[in-house]
Amino acid sequence: MILQKPWYQSKTVWGGFITVLAIIAGQFGILIDGNIQQQLIDLFLNGAALLGSALAIYGRLKAVTKLSL
Repeated sequence: MILQKPWYQSKTVWGGFITVLAIIAGQFGILIDGNIQQQLIDLFLNGAALLGSALAIYGRLKAVTKLSL
């Protein structure tokens, strides 16, 4: 079985984004070391999880139909 997850839960995707941002920042004289990059990846992953949870709760509260099993 192949496990799947949304793109925004991938450390590889976020690592790529953060690396690109670090390269661009370096062009403007802002240096971001590997430790800070890892912290930013963790921050984005936790933020995505928080946002997803909040949207799920909001969606359930605003739903007009009942859940059934």
